Amino acid sequence: MRIAVLGVGSIGGVILGALSDTDADLVAVSRGQVASNLEMIGLILHTPEGSIEMIPPDRFSVVDSHEGPIPEQIRGTCDVAIICGKASSTSVLAQIAEEVLTPNGLAISIQNGLGHSEMLAHRLGRERILGGSITHGAWKDGESGIHWVGRGAIRMGNLDGGGAAEVALSLMQVFEDANLNPIWSDDVQNIVWRKLLLNVAINPVCAIAGVRNGALIDVPELWDQAMAAMLEAAAVGRASGVDLGDVDLEEHLRKVVEATSDNRCSMLQDVMAGRATEIESLCGAVVERGESVGIPTPANQSLYALVKGIQRSGEFA
Repeated sequence: MRIAVLGVGSIGGVILGALSDTDADLVAVSRGQVASNLEMIGLILHTPEGSIEMIPPDRFSVVDSHEGPIPEQIRGTCDVAIICGKASSTSVLAQIAEEVLTPNGLAISIQNGLGHSEMLAHRLGRERILGGSITHGAWKDGESGIHWVGRGAIRMGNLDGGGAAEVALSLMQVFEDANLNPIWSDDVQNIVWRKLLLNVAINPVCAIAGVRNGALIDVPELWDQAMAAMLEAAAVGRASGVDLGDVDLEEHLRKVVEATSDNRCSMLQDVMAGRATEIESLCGAVVERGESVGIPTPANQSLYALVKGIQRSGEFA
């Protein structure tokens, strides 16, 4: 099976590094210096158990998405494209996925936020898209070191429900071989929204305050902000027809924060690095969806505005 990893940031690096221990034929799609380092140095993966794996550059083919057309030896040859890039790059990555996939190939988005799978489906067709959510934790140092700081799972499923077909079953097995803990779901909207609830609770609050995840529990005012955003998003999801079950949201958030207390969330990493954040597809998406279903979202609106302000101030720093 040939698998393309589109976007080799922290999570894309974990996926690429973990899959390197399997028999999969791998393609790493990145850009600029990251692509150059992958091609010349390879990937340095720090595992949750404390070991360091040096993955040589000949373990995967590297495609620099800024270097012109997809090479002929890659075009139309991939069975699966795993979309790991930032929300702002989804439209570009959808085009690349279309170019690298075989006619029956599947694309799966494991990005944060809403709307990515639908954007892929618009380009490739719903029957060729898997929705997904990942709870493995990671951060990136420099251009080639990936720190896999916590093991989680990859939940995935068809956009319209049902069981896994042949290519999806093969992907599940490769994920299993890579110790990525794949879990199939018949309700992919549920898993995407559950991840969204955690994202809107943790990411913007920690990014604005400049703190690690554990501070949400230590500082009551931060916890209140996180819970307000989470409960609003849950109300919007339910009003949109998403079955979130009867999970205790506060307890669920507390367990995740405790398990990731030392982590800097991805949005905080972006703010610290002066990069654009994914606030549009998180709080921004909740606000937009809330307006469409008549649910007020003042907490998400405030967090959205504050993060956008931080981004704008960074642009002119």
